[in-house]
Amino acid sequence: MDKRLLDILCCPVSKSPVSLLSRPQLDAVNAAIRSGDVRTVAGAAVGTPLAAGLVTTDGKVIYRVDDDIPVMLADEAIGTTQLSSFPA
Repeated sequence: MDKRLLDILCCPVSKSPVSLLSRPQLDAVNAAIRSGDVRTVAGAAVGTPLAAGLVTTDGKVIYRVDDDIPVMLADEAIGTTQLSSFPA
């Protein structure tokens, strides 16, 4: 992802800056998705593992990145409190 774009993106709800998910974070969320345990903020089941994602600096919200395009929609975000082993 372009560094300039990443520098200006923020969570649309909290206005908190975001950063790319680390490999351990991405692996943890994808393991939970594969086990069927992940829902969006709106309550929809997440069925497809993430190729990439953005996480707020407080580590509470994940936004998926599809084809290098960040999907910064609040209803499609994933709250990390539902992930039992999400690395900080």
